[in-house]
Amino acid sequence: MRRLALFTALLLSLPCFAQAADAIAPVQSVAQVELPRYLGRWYEIARYPMYFQRQCVGDVTALYAMRQDGRISVTNRCRTADGKLDVADGVATAVSGSGNAQLKVSFFWPFKADYWVIGLDPQYRWAVVGNPSRKNLWVLARTPRLPEELLAAALASAQAQGFDLKPLQYTPQTP
Repeated sequence: MRRLALFTALLLSLPCFAQAADAIAPVQSVAQVELPRYLGRWYEIARYPMYFQRQCVGDVTALYAMRQDGRISVTNRCRTADGKLDVADGVATAVSGSGNAQLKVSFFWPFKADYWVIGLDPQYRWAVVGNPSRKNLWVLARTPRLPEELLAAALASAQAQGFDLKPLQYTPQTP
């Protein structure tokens, strides 16, 4: 009888848990990204574990450059366990009306992924990139290491968007 009462109480409380999960506001990108300032090399400081980055053990960078056709070339590099360099080339397109803060990135045609800048340092020293589902998260910086106060600000921007910081993996960068 006690088990039945406990089970019933649990079932009745499920809508409360669902409401709490629904209460998280949708992910928002920053209002504006000045592409000329954003282009260039970024170092990965941390990321959620990703299947497509499973071979990367360190020295992860992303290089963004403007193409003649107005799209953005994306070159991701990382060091693998055997010391080799793994390179992936892709193309990104800014989503119309997003202030260049939301991109669609493709490394394998026809697949396009959401790449949203959800946090950005006013001096473009760090950026936080995620997606609306909160399944992807990257903390990027212009330098291989980010001072503690800047890292704290970047992490706070992700947390404010409802991202869980526990799964973050920090990326070793060779000086």
